Amino acid sequence: MNIRKEFEKREQNFIAPFGCLSSKSKGRDKKEEACRIRTVFQVDRDRIVYSNAFRRLKHKTQVFLTPLGDDYRTRLTHTLEVSQIARTIARALFINEDLTEAIALGHDLGHTPFGHSGETTLKQIYSISFSHKEQSLRVVEKLEKNGYGLNLTHEVRDGILKHSKGFGKIIPDNPEDMAETIEGQIVRIADIMAYLNHDLDDAIRSGVILKNQVPGSCTNFLGHNHSERATTMIKDLIFTSKTHKGKLHLGMSDPVYEAMISLRQFLYENVYRSPQVHNEFVKANKIVSELYKHFLNNKDDLIKELEKMEMSGCVHKDQLPERTVCDLIASMTDRYALDLYTKIFFPSPFV
Repeated sequence: MNIRKEFEKREQNFIAPFGCLSSKSKGRDKKEEACRIRTVFQVDRDRIVYSNAFRRLKHKTQVFLTPLGDDYRTRLTHTLEVSQIARTIARALFINEDLTEAIALGHDLGHTPFGHSGETTLKQIYSISFSHKEQSLRVVEKLEKNGYGLNLTHEVRDGILKHSKGFGKIIPDNPEDMAETIEGQIVRIADIMAYLNHDLDDAIRSGVILKNQVPGSCTNFLGHNHSERATTMIKDLIFTSKTHKGKLHLGMSDPVYEAMISLRQFLYENVYRSPQVHNEFVKANKIVSELYKHFLNNKDDLIKELEKMEMSGCVHKDQLPERTVCDLIASMTDRYALDLYTKIFFPSPFV
């Protein structure tokens, strides 16, 4: 009995015409024997969950650097919240939940230590074109499994690459900014829904902002707590999106969409650019910059760290040292980078 084939038949009965059937995947770059139990997207999901990069997300910053409080989000809990929101939407719209989940779980694998602070620093010292979404794709294609990559399907890789557009539109109208699958497009929106909610939640918890500072135009339309806001956003997307000629066109009502834009602007001005967060960014910038310079000038230390992080097989003979050092630093957790910085640049007590 081939369980995968049986499940693929079931998909044809419940997945909407605009959803992506597992049996219709464009496949992998390297051909391999199909699993007898799992669909291709279920295999991708499992490969991501068991990857080194996924485990490292638990010690990577979301907004607040290396938070000591147990209730603050990390990049891992953010990823899980994105996955949950995206799966809820996918299930309600009768599209491929496994594909949606795989993209959501893999979307931030390339995020740097110290969150967007680390990403901005690598833009400054390595390349202005560096981005965490492209680094996430690089992780699954070239860095994981010591250079072999995870050999994920085309649809999952496409969704990972197009999950983010910085401060771009929540629902883009440029086809080049959109994932090929509706599942990938939903992950992009779920990512925004997740961080708008939990970053606001964490900012209030930390005292960076007060609850009464949140604009009434946001709370009136979205809700007064995390649960209300998430529920409003999810329901609005599900019930506003419309099908036309066999295609699903994602949409949101004007009041909710405008409230989300206002909330994002509020977070940028009052949280992400707040003195507390900026001061930590300055420290993170120094750590990332000095580690980068050190490894460029100390090849033996670079090789040693690549071996410790199971990345020595990722280095190709024609690869520039700057690319290798960038990959190494981007793969580090906050904690690992801090400990390494202390070890390299702080004097050790004489025994």
